[in-house]
Amino acid sequence: MKQRTQVGIVGSGPAGLLLAHLLARRGIDSIIVEDRSRDYVENRVRAGVLEQGTVDTLIKVGVGERMLREGLVHNGIEIRFSRQRHRIDFPSQTGGKRITVYGQGEVVKDLIDARLDAGDPIHFEVEATSVHDFDGDQPQIRYRKGGDEHEIACDFIAGCDGFHGICRQGFPEGALTVYERVYPYAWLGILSESTPPADEVSYCHSERGFALLSLRSPTLSRLYVQVDPDEDIDNWPDERFWEELELRTATGGGDDHIPVGPVLQKGITPMRSFVVEPMQCGRLFLAGDSAHIVPPTGAKGMNLAVADIRYLAEALAGFYKTGDSRLLDGYSARCLRRIWKAQRFSWWMTTMLHLSPDDTPFDRRRQIAELDYVTSSEAAMRTLAENYVGLPFDDASAGSDT
Repeated sequence: MKQRTQVGIVGSGPAGLLLAHLLARRGIDSIIVEDRSRDYVENRVRAGVLEQGTVDTLIKVGVGERMLREGLVHNGIEIRFSRQRHRIDFPSQTGGKRITVYGQGEVVKDLIDARLDAGDPIHFEVEATSVHDFDGDQPQIRYRKGGDEHEIACDFIAGCDGFHGICRQGFPEGALTVYERVYPYAWLGILSESTPPADEVSYCHSERGFALLSLRSPTLSRLYVQVDPDEDIDNWPDERFWEELELRTATGGGDDHIPVGPVLQKGITPMRSFVVEPMQCGRLFLAGDSAHIVPPTGAKGMNLAVADIRYLAEALAGFYKTGDSRLLDGYSARCLRRIWKAQRFSWWMTTMLHLSPDDTPFDRRRQIAELDYVTSSEAAMRTLAENYVGLPFDDASAGSDT
């Protein structure tokens, strides 16, 4: 079966769905193909911290109503070390900017609902997806579904299919430069049906390792402890996790107790930084996790994807409106300026808070000194806050219809 569209999109995560939504607002047709089921993409547990710019984008394009109703607005974060608590206030350091806790799965649900309500196509559970002829002006996406072969002819292809997707792998050999750092630690995380132990996200440095107290709702907690990358999850029964979490987050105050509840999900997340350059080849453009991965410490993953998509949608709209390809030609460089700043921030947060097996006593003392500086210097707190709530989008995006 042959189909025709202007932009073919591989992947129905937040990047692919948001791109389709922004293009539809400009009258540009698209088709999304996704190898997973709708239930899977809506319910996989991913990031939950939205920068101010991401929140503003979702509201502006008409998919933020439920987020405004159910999302949890946070005015800062807490950093714990040396058994003391330190809070960094965001609005006072950033001119009023905040973050919102609203799970990636919820953003995906809102975008899927908007697309299907508009009658626009998403093909779930496809097989053997491949991309072709993107070095010319008639690229194609091919896939199989229900035993039938399908082909989408399009003007452009957007590879929004994640780190393990097929689009980046379709680049010619030697076309990409890969930059990568693998960290010597991972996060063991749980989703618990329990009262969150803190009102805001709490980053906890201790001599036993890093821990993170986060939340998804007033009754759902997202909690993590640092472990070795090759750790066996079977070594962590629920009782051990709760005990270790309380030890790593304790400050000696009267409100250190961690509320315990049923563990709904448990998993281990390796820590890595990853970037490919360029993010485009001919008429194939990468966005989101297909082009870059950040360690979760800086809460940048989905927010970077949103920035990529803002830029790509604007570039495609400019091409269809005027025939001018300059924004498309500059897409990769434009994205990478923001990506590398987010990589720097995520690396800094990660190495400042985690214990490395290679650390010397000097490294440990330096780490405590850095945490002390970050939580006591107005300039340092402002630097952390402005990066955490999200750097501004570049001027080419200012005033656009997102």
